Amino acid sequence: MKVVIFETDPAEQPAYALLPPDHQVLFQDEGLGRLTLAAVQDAQIISTFLSSDLSAAALQQLPDLQVIATRSTGYDHIDMAYCRSAGITVCNVPAYGDQTVAEHTFALLLALSRHIIPAVARTRRGDFSQEGLRGFDLAGKTLGVIGAGRIGRRVIQLGQGFGMDVLAFDLAEEPRRADSLGFQFAPLDEVLKSSDVITIHLPGGPTTTDLISDHQFDLMKPGAVLINTARGGVVNSPALVRALTSGRLAGAGLDVIAEEAAMRDEAALFRIGAQAEDARLRVLLADHALLAFDNVIITPHIAYDTNEAVARIIKTTVANIAAAGAGRPQNVVGV
Repeated sequence: MKVVIFETDPAEQPAYALLPPDHQVLFQDEGLGRLTLAAVQDAQIISTFLSSDLSAAALQQLPDLQVIATRSTGYDHIDMAYCRSAGITVCNVPAYGDQTVAEHTFALLLALSRHIIPAVARTRRGDFSQEGLRGFDLAGKTLGVIGAGRIGRRVIQLGQGFGMDVLAFDLAEEPRRADSLGFQFAPLDEVLKSSDVITIHLPGGPTTTDLISDHQFDLMKPGAVLINTARGGVVNSPALVRALTSGRLAGAGLDVIAEEAAMRDEAALFRIGAQAEDARLRVLLADHALLAFDNVIITPHIAYDTNEAVARIIKTTVANIAAAGAGRPQNVVGV
């Protein structure tokens, strides 16, 4: 089969030598998109990450495509309805970064709680004053975890290690797991009302888009902190700007934002044939506004990105491609 691996670092490419030798493997530094489609139209298997265009319009131009091996756990960036109708199998990496993302969650939280970024910037200028840099302890605070899956549970354990009390919301409550880990499940509204720190660990998709918006921010404690290392669309960006502007939120740590792809390539909004509806432009403007807040930290979707996690991603992806090529696909999603 012809296999095309998109969005690859040259240092990662030797790992794909473990694929069966009858596969023709090509690499593309860029994601699947307007500039790369023509060169890969006869691909039967593609592997992508999060910067590729996996809309129906793009996938329709790959008539031989049989398998998409996404190097992510989430698959909300893939037009699953089209894949089902076209008989395209989608495989993911179900687990690779539980500890990795949980650690980044606390990196963001600690940077906010102790004003690390402004403190470092100040001392680099030779200013060692402490004015305005007083932080707050995590111990004794209530941590609200929205999404108690694999990553959420690691966040819960780390929070307990800091001496935090934990409330969690999840559609699929597991009381025995809560008892074993020593936390409580609660309805979403109660978690929002009771938590000093709220951290999101939900998948993206229609059921979670704008889950946290104006009403939810109004429920939060004045001075609460929001952390999002899940999917940008779970938080309504204009509502987040309003909550920060009003002082309802003391700060936010974001590894993801709603219009992340457009922020990488804003010129795409103005290319011939592109349609940028007013609502999307409002969200993009809000994302830009977030960059200007001193009490907001935004990292470029790197919560997953450690040597260990990337190695696990590639190992599973190679196995997914090999299994699919042998007619025994594994880690299949969306069926």
